[in-house]
Amino acid sequence: MTYETILTETPAPGVGLVRLNRPAALNALNAQITGEIFSALESFDRDETIGCMVLTGSDKAFAAGADIKQMREASPVDMLTDDFTDWRRLSALAKPVIAAVSGWALGGGCEMAMMCDMIVASESAKFGQPEVGIGIMPGAGGTQRLTRAVGKAVAMEVMLGSRNLTAEEAEAAGLVNRVYPLDSYLAEAVALAGKVAALPRVSVRLIKDAINKAEELPLSAGLEYEKKSFFLTFATEDKHEGMAAFVEERPAQWKHR
Repeated sequence: MTYETILTETPAPGVGLVRLNRPAALNALNAQITGEIFSALESFDRDETIGCMVLTGSDKAFAAGADIKQMREASPVDMLTDDFTDWRRLSALAKPVIAAVSGWALGGGCEMAMMCDMIVASESAKFGQPEVGIGIMPGAGGTQRLTRAVGKAVAMEVMLGSRNLTAEEAEAAGLVNRVYPLDSYLAEAVALAGKVAALPRVSVRLIKDAINKAEELPLSAGLEYEKKSFFLTFATEDKHEGMAAFVEERPAQWKHR
């Protein structure tokens, strides 16, 4: 497909990369760019050669929030019927997505990064939810995902006290997986995606699903869900190959089925 607001590439075997490309607007999110992001990620999700995706912006801004120009005159009905902050398409992806974040990740940009499965950040990354400053509030998961990641007190200060989390603070709080220098963060994110892409994909898919369920289910229900997913892996060809390779002390040759 031809996109106007994003760039796509496959920078490493098994890795699909989507780059936000609205530099004049600091990658502000509107209906067009979010639609193109989701379409590109869904295309990689369907591609049998791809095992993991990376979502990134520019060194200056991952995404500096939602496009205020689009929302300025919107009514509640407009937001309900054409809600570009309803990003369930990102959550529905079967394959893992790693956000490679540098510079500003504010408002919808922070929320989009948090919807990914892992976050690799540059030392310049800053995460914030400043929506209250324009008379609204987070609407794409900010109050829920950030609170789960960093706790109630810090989330309150970010959203009500104009605090932006630095990359180091976000890593210490568990929001970010790793922090790297500006000149290497994207390469490190791609390298991590390459490691994930090389793993047996049915197991990866089930692990991602079970971890996400851990945020939604009580422990007893989560354990039961995990057990059933564990049993399902015993029906895969990769289970037989992986165990045979372990016993025979050789590298496994995954078939991803």
